[in-house]
Amino acid sequence: MPSSGRKSTSRRSSSRRSSPIRAVKNHKNGVDNPHAQFRKEVDLETVLESPIVADPLRLYDFCPITDGSAALLFCPESVAREYTDDYAVVTGVDGATDTQVVHEREEPTVMNGVVESGRGAYEMSGLGPADIDVAELHDMFTILEFLQMEGLGFAEQGAAWKRVADGDTERDTGELPTNTSGGLKSKGHPLGASGVAQGVEIYEQLVGEAGPRQVDADAGLCCNVGGFGNCVITTIMEAAQ
Repeated sequence: MPSSGRKSTSRRSSSRRSSPIRAVKNHKNGVDNPHAQFRKEVDLETVLESPIVADPLRLYDFCPITDGSAALLFCPESVAREYTDDYAVVTGVDGATDTQVVHEREEPTVMNGVVESGRGAYEMSGLGPADIDVAELHDMFTILEFLQMEGLGFAEQGAAWKRVADGDTERDTGELPTNTSGGLKSKGHPLGASGVAQGVEIYEQLVGEAGPRQVDADAGLCCNVGGFGNCVITTIMEAAQ
């Protein structure tokens, strides 16, 4: 259909422009994460000249599978200060599922599991996309950062690349620092530990323990994706008052 062709071309061209920028950004963030697998910056030329894996995605658009572990301690807020002076509060969490088979979806570039879980987490927390100061998104491939930004309301559908191009997701200067840990792209993807590791990064940002990765944040969001969005958990945390 003509309209589908135009939409596909627009998405394809925007991915070509901005996926490499995301790879560069996340590798830069990973340099300051002592737990990251890849603590080395890459330049745009290196990303653009790397081998094509699935056009238009290249080698540096994909994350490494790594070993790792992560842990969070949960307790009622009423007793939190018995364990620590600084803590973060989980104010919203929700999960959703979708079909694993992308071509069975009404719109292949819409991750309904992200949309639904994000909606539930926002409703529970009383916050909205504009209230989030820092985000950890499941970038097993760089394109997933775009799709999750759009599904979570950080950008209109098909427009996440514009926020990236404008620098809005940069750690030091952006309105929405994204994947300050380096993301799966640089930190690595320890599969079952990845979602908790995202939560650890948000916690450290909210309590001021992120070291050189630190941003100014009172509310953070992490979105953990299974498969290509067939199982999604979105969590919102806020700094304790």
